[in-house]
Amino acid sequence: MGKLDVKFNGFELKNPIMTASGTYGYASEFNEFIDVSKLGAIVTKAISLFPRAGNKHLRITETKAGMINSIGLENVGIEKFLETKVKELNSNNINFVMNLAGSTLDEYVQVAKFCNKNNIKAIELNVSCPNVKSGCLEFGTDEKSLYELVCAVRNEYKGFLIIKLTPNVTSIEALGLAAQKAGADAVSAINTLKGTSIKIDLVNGKFKKTIVQGGYSGIGIKPVAIGAICRLYKVLDIPIIGIGGIETLEDVLEFLAAGAEAVQIGTANFTHPETAEKLVFELEEYINKNGFKDLDELKKKLRE
Repeated sequence: MGKLDVKFNGFELKNPIMTASGTYGYASEFNEFIDVSKLGAIVTKAISLFPRAGNKHLRITETKAGMINSIGLENVGIEKFLETKVKELNSNNINFVMNLAGSTLDEYVQVAKFCNKNNIKAIELNVSCPNVKSGCLEFGTDEKSLYELVCAVRNEYKGFLIIKLTPNVTSIEALGLAAQKAGADAVSAINTLKGTSIKIDLVNGKFKKTIVQGGYSGIGIKPVAIGAICRLYKVLDIPIIGIGGIETLEDVLEFLAAGAEAVQIGTANFTHPETAEKLVFELEEYINKNGFKDLDELKKKLRE
């Protein structure tokens, strides 16, 4: 066992550094920048039952402290993912979690069946994307709907099941407990916040406005994310994977202190694609330099 290993129930990471869905493609996009196989795991783009073209309008805009995206879950669909992307991931020895999205409960269940039949080791149930008209957030903001969805997926899928929670609710704890009760193995938090960007230009005496509505991510949401992790850690018995504005080793340590067992790097990948691999090296160096036996001891000390 290595110093950075994370052992979940039935799913293992060689280190706690993961990449967030929607920020890392299918991993091959980053091969020229880093050795992706050195990461704990990557989380794929959201995969749906059928291919999705995504949204037609402006999809991404920068803000002063992050970005707003409205991609709309563009993806190749589960059949092509299994035929092409999984082979590529496995051939490059990349540990991965498949993010799963759907418009209806039945769509989620059908994709879960594909995953179970094809031995996908771990899936992250996307019930929190704010950029689609149906599905996802509809399930992620209602305890009863979330419970029923997770139960239905759990009945068909025997691998490691992560539920990605939204911050766009009154009580993220209630949603986490519903997911746990329904049989989730872990939760990841947080997904993006709902946000709007308005760019204003004055052209020939008239204002031209470019409006982008979607999911706000980046360093600006880190305090919200850490607050959510702290609250979830107090009530849940299953592991928490932290997401939200992580860029530096200090950020990673803060999430571990709050109760996260692993973290996902998201928006930072767009500006510094080497961030995740760099954090693996820095975390290992920090543990060695400061005399901790391993990651578990570091987390224990951080939470005292």
